[in-house]
Amino acid sequence: MGLKGGNKVVSGNPDGRSLSPPPEFNLHHPNHQLFKQTPKMLIIFAMVGLSCLVLYHSSITFPFSGDYNSFAAGTLLPDSLKTILKNAAMSNNTVIITTLNDAWVEPNSVFDLLLESFRVGDETKRFLRHLVVVTLDEKAYSRCVKLHPHCYNLNTNGTDFSEEAYFMALDYLKMMWRRIDFLASVLDLGYSFVFTDADIMWFRDPFSKFDNDADFQIACDYFNGNPSDFRNLPNGGFKYVKSNNKTIQFYKFWYESRLTYPGVNEQDVFNKIKFNPFIENVGLRIRFLDTGYFGGFCQASKDLNKVCTMHANCCVGLENKVHDLGIMLGDWRKYKESFANQMTRGSAGSWTVPQLCRGSLHRPRVTKKKVGQGRKS
Repeated sequence: MGLKGGNKVVSGNPDGRSLSPPPEFNLHHPNHQLFKQTPKMLIIFAMVGLSCLVLYHSSITFPFSGDYNSFAAGTLLPDSLKTILKNAAMSNNTVIITTLNDAWVEPNSVFDLLLESFRVGDETKRFLRHLVVVTLDEKAYSRCVKLHPHCYNLNTNGTDFSEEAYFMALDYLKMMWRRIDFLASVLDLGYSFVFTDADIMWFRDPFSKFDNDADFQIACDYFNGNPSDFRNLPNGGFKYVKSNNKTIQFYKFWYESRLTYPGVNEQDVFNKIKFNPFIENVGLRIRFLDTGYFGGFCQASKDLNKVCTMHANCCVGLENKVHDLGIMLGDWRKYKESFANQMTRGSAGSWTVPQLCRGSLHRPRVTKKKVGQGRKS
């Protein structure tokens, strides 16, 4: 999707003009006789033209500075990750990916709730075989392998991501950009993915609600009713991204843009670059997901007969999230029990959350120390 013509992508030549060669290159032009007389000149012109064409396309497709250096280009990724992706992939080479650190994978924490949502959702348990859990520290990996078959520990080059990373703190920003870089490499390997934050509960199959023609689809904190409108406020915690040249180049551009906007998280950078001409130049088709199906605490999905996922967004503090996500799963179970008791499907059901998450963005942050050690602020 582009920025002109109602946010629709204009494919091919943007102004609709013919892409035919100019008259001076017409074979019937008088100068064409020169080429007949001088074959060497023809070869030289062809080589120069080809070089210019390559340089032109490079400037369009790879608009990055020379210091772009993905932590793991496709050929450098460990064989263990390639094997995990292959084993977890659906028939169309799509995987579901989430990331976790030790704070989120502890017993009775967010990871347990995520797995439970897949089990109690409406025909969502089958997606567990396609879920790849990327852990950011050894403790998280050790527990993941006890609970799930597809776990991969991402090397973080000496950075400790095991503690809760508070929103917009330095570790939080590093973690978010690390995630973008990793997902770029997954696309580069040829795998499409649904990325889901661990604090998103899965209640129904989301694929039926995706736009088949879009390259990049992203959930919203606030959705204005138009999936093509760039003025929607997206949330990077849930995305469906197809692997193709457009998305691969976009993710590299997105990662590179962290240098243009230092100290800004990946979601806010996306909000800036979504208006960049690069989006239209590569023909990337972006769609924003309806919160009626992909809701959250910012803007809840009001009809439980339609909801696919619910996100503990507009909420900070691990304890607040765990508390309210547990209640959310209880609301879902009550909704399912109503059908078992032959109640009509006309009832939309209702959420009793957020509770502790409500107003958490404005309350003073309370740090909780683990026994025998301090906690990062």
